[in-house]
Amino acid sequence: MPSLLFYDNPVALNKAAHKDLRMNSALNGFGFARKTNSVVLAGVEFSEAAKEYPIVFAKSDNQIVSVALLGLRDEENLFVDADGHWNARYIPGFVRRYPFVLAETGESGQRAVCIDKGYPGFDQLEGEPLFVAGEPAPVLAQAMKFLEEYQVQYERTETFIQHLQANDLLKPLNAKIDLVSGQQFNLNGLLVVDEKKLLALEDSKALELLRSGELAWVYCHLMSLGCMTAMIDRVASVINSPAKNHE
Repeated sequence: MPSLLFYDNPVALNKAAHKDLRMNSALNGFGFARKTNSVVLAGVEFSEAAKEYPIVFAKSDNQIVSVALLGLRDEENLFVDADGHWNARYIPGFVRRYPFVLAETGESGQRAVCIDKGYPGFDQLEGEPLFVAGEPAPVLAQAMKFLEEYQVQYERTETFIQHLQANDLLKPLNAKIDLVSGQQFNLNGLLVVDEKKLLALEDSKALELLRSGELAWVYCHLMSLGCMTAMIDRVASVINSPAKNHE
C-alpha cells in the first residue's frame, strides 16, 4: 500500500512559495478516499477502529503493515457515500491527516511536511491561511502536530509488527466471500495473528507482549475480524441498491 495513497500531487510545503495559500475546511469531505479499500492503521487506533473495521496485516513495499479494511473489492470504500461523507464513527488517522503528510526527503531520517496540491480546498482567496508573517498559522500548526504524533505511533506500530514476525505469529488469511445473490469474490494476500501460536508462546515472550501493551492490540485485531460480516452486508447492500442496478 503506497504511503501517499490518495495524494494526487504531493509537494513539499514551502513558506515562500506557499505564503499566500489558504485552506477552505468547508470543502474537507472524504471523496478523495472513495476508491481506497484499506488504509494503514496505527496500533493506538486499534481499540476504536476494531468496533467498525476488520483490522488485518498486509505486505507493502517489502514490509508488513497493519491496515483497516474499508472495502472488500478493489477501488471500493464502503464507508464513503456519494456526497463524500464518512459513514462510520471512527475515521482512521491516515485519512484525517489529508491533505497534509510527512514524506521522506532522501536524507536519512529526515522528513518534510507536504501537501496535496490537488486538494480542492487550497486557495489563495478563501479559507484559513497556512502562514502568517512567515510562520505556521494555527491550522498548519495543528496539522504539523498531528503529523508528528502520527509518525511516532506509526513507528511504534512497526516495532509491534516486528515482534509478531519474530515470534512467527502471523498466518495468511485467504477467505472466499459468498453473497446471498450468488456472487463470490476472494480476499487474498492478507495476514492475521495465529491465536493458537499466540497461546503457545513461552511465558517470557507472552509477558513482554503484555507489559508493552501490544497484547491488547493483538486481541483488538482478533476481535475486529468479527466486523467482516457487517462488511459483507455493506457490499451486498451496494450491489443490490437501485442506483447500482440502474448503472
